[in-house]
Amino acid sequence: MCGDAGYLRQDVTIDDPRFGTISPCSCKVREIADRRMRALVERSNLSALAGMTFDTFMVGAPQRNAFTRAQQFAESPDGWLVIMGGYGTGKTHLAAAIGNQRLAATEPALFMVVPDLLDHLRSAYAPGSELGYDDLFEGVRQAPLLILDDLGTQISTQWAAEKLYQLFNHRYIFRLPTVITTNNSLDEIGGRLASRMSDPQISKCVTIDADDFRGAVSGAREPTGGNPRPYKRRSNRGVEFTDRP
Repeated sequence: MCGDAGYLRQDVTIDDPRFGTISPCSCKVREIADRRMRALVERSNLSALAGMTFDTFMVGAPQRNAFTRAQQFAESPDGWLVIMGGYGTGKTHLAAAIGNQRLAATEPALFMVVPDLLDHLRSAYAPGSELGYDDLFEGVRQAPLLILDDLGTQISTQWAAEKLYQLFNHRYIFRLPTVITTNNSLDEIGGRLASRMSDPQISKCVTIDADDFRGAVSGAREPTGGNPRPYKRRSNRGVEFTDRP
């Protein structure tokens, strides 16, 4: 053990190239990981969504299947859960409910809105950034449970598409529990991201086929004054992912 020093000297012979070098002790590795996760949680939006739980979700017929799948995932996160549907159909609420249930069980969960995550990654390049790019990206890649909300048009730039692919591919290879919500169909997302999201060996995809609940309740429209964009239900590579109750 390191005796609280945090580092260990390599116990090797003098002719070994590692002679005289030190490496982090397991306690130091855990400390670094915990510090990174705390910094990430501070950037997460889950604290602002504490009221979004399964108990507060108003389940209608179009949401029932997605609600059940989300509850099952929250009980035992395994693989990926992709929740698709139009604006105001309850996707974010269900994703946040999963995260809040895991936190209530004292299990870690990281909730990130995709556009915000990309902004954080860009700002992490700046000198003097509180959390460096490598620490930020590695923390998100390795999060025990990662919830990505609002995957959409931000993938149109080459830089964003590449960063998201690196993130998705790592979590896909290591089968790390991941929740993704999107207003887009898999055909619209396309390419390498959709191929990871649609793999039935790791991912369950559900669609909420409903109108904008917020508009139905308040009579409000989107800020632009137009009607909410309908969700385009399509198949992807010959597989239909629309679930009905």
